[in-house]
Amino acid sequence: MSGLVLLTGSTGFVGRAVLAALTERGAQVRLVVRAGTESRITPSDMVESVVSTPDLFGESHAWWQSTCAGVDTVVHVAWYAEPGEYPTSPRNLDCLAGTLALAKGATAAGVRRFVGIGTCAEYDLSEGYLSVETRLKPATPYAGAKAAAFLSLSKYFENEKREFAWCRLFYLYGDGEDERRLIPYVRARLAAAEPADLTNGTHVRDFMDVGDAGRMIADVALGGRQGPVNVCSGMPITVRALAERIADEYGRRDLLRFGAKQESTTEPRCVVGIRSQDGG
Repeated sequence: MSGLVLLTGSTGFVGRAVLAALTERGAQVRLVVRAGTESRITPSDMVESVVSTPDLFGESHAWWQSTCAGVDTVVHVAWYAEPGEYPTSPRNLDCLAGTLALAKGATAAGVRRFVGIGTCAEYDLSEGYLSVETRLKPATPYAGAKAAAFLSLSKYFENEKREFAWCRLFYLYGDGEDERRLIPYVRARLAAAEPADLTNGTHVRDFMDVGDAGRMIADVALGGRQGPVNVCSGMPITVRALAERIADEYGRRDLLRFGAKQESTTEPRCVVGIRSQDGG
């Protein structure tokens, strides 16, 4: 069994799934959360302690060194993720700076392993099918900040002789997802017997349940894999087919209004992850 795990972002969409998976596997976890969100944490014997801060991205490396005392592995999920805002927000630079401070403090505290969370948007999305060997070509401040974190931390931890893995997320859905996103929107409209306005739905994507993603990230955290990992299903599906699959649960394909919304001309036509033989 690995030692104590420090987890950031445990009250968020992805972080909750990672926390559940870590505790299911018997890991003792120390949580770092934003002040005021402590009530969102379900009490558990596996939670060693909860550390709150007004802004974890504003803390110094010395603060992180103290917070990481006795920690074996850091799993850093937290990042600014307000829907519609995060891709171009200047707060991505704050998240990048805060992540580097965390890495420096964790190393000073003697942390053995560091797992960060990236995004498929770091890749050159024009390639369509994306492996960990696909070149990086971020097109937004968000993706650029994530790619910068990956590149910086890869060399930093290599030099410091620490283990480092970087989990790149594809298109996640599931429990706790923001209601403004595609799948919750379609479900809410159909549950109310109201039409769901959609694009033509021809884009191909790689969708994965956040619970499965959490389990994959926990496996990486508690295992020995290093370097980039694609957290994906590896299964291509069009947005239209996905919406129809959901509509079939309600028996209401007639409520899907494909073409009611204009399809983006800037979005890549196909984004699908390629999973390597050892799972990512």
